[in-house]
Amino acid sequence: MTHLPNIEKISSIQALHRYMGLTSPANPLITIIQHESVPTTELANRQRLLLDLYNISIKRSFKGLLKYGKNQYDFDEGTMSFIAPKQIIGIEGAADRNKDGWSLLFHPDLIRQYPLGTTIKQYGFFAYDVNEALHLSAEEEKTIQVIVQNIQHEIDARLDHFSQDVIVSNLALLLNYCNRFYSRQFITRKMATNDLLVNFEQLLDRYFTTNTNMTLPTVEKLAKELHVSAAYLSDMLRQVTGQNTQQHIHHALIEKAKEILTTTNLSVSEIAYQLGFEYPQSFSKLFKNKTSITPLAYRHSFN
Repeated sequence: MTHLPNIEKISSIQALHRYMGLTSPANPLITIIQHESVPTTELANRQRLLLDLYNISIKRSFKGLLKYGKNQYDFDEGTMSFIAPKQIIGIEGAADRNKDGWSLLFHPDLIRQYPLGTTIKQYGFFAYDVNEALHLSAEEEKTIQVIVQNIQHEIDARLDHFSQDVIVSNLALLLNYCNRFYSRQFITRKMATNDLLVNFEQLLDRYFTTNTNMTLPTVEKLAKELHVSAAYLSDMLRQVTGQNTQQHIHHALIEKAKEILTTTNLSVSEIAYQLGFEYPQSFSKLFKNKTSITPLAYRHSFN
């Protein structure tokens, strides 16, 4: 069914198998597709999909170099990517398609009645850009492969009252391991991480030192200027500094407010407007929340 021009909307696992020229799925809510099993001719003229499914994929023997920021990396091991529902994805042309890997796709209904149905929103990597993929070591890929094999076994096995519980438990385990491996990646790829951190700090500093009557910077705006996804930026900062992007923005904002309070006679309302707040009370509330005292009390403490 065509959703938008040149975009195919896929709403179920069954529809996905049919679209890709595969046999009917063993489970209506989850599937694991080996890339080598997809008929090339079926996808020759189809380039974009809008999936109502979660998609976790691994590509091995990545062709060429993967660009990350200003740097490029060549990875021989598995490259893992994550896509949440309602995102448009492109299908590679037949000549460029990498068939060494697999994709695990599942419908949100699979996890809706489980804690994972809520906590999956905490896995920020589902909102990362393609160039922010997870690059697995050989040992890490073995760990992932064991879990995926367990899920495949449950998909293929005779359905019983425990099947879905076991599948969802393994999915949660898989995502927790991916969280761990991403944490490792932030640490081991120090050059890229440090460059991004330095650029972020410089960008934030420019917002609060060169702008008067500024508009408050948002997480999305800062990420866009740094050419990374908002989710990746926040997760990187949290891993390296212990604070996410919004917390860094608030810290810089409060430091600028302290400077103005102690070096000028501007009223609290004037300071709030200068810092980009629409309502002065919002500024006062944030200041007290972060410092435990009001802006005026902070100013008076220096008198």
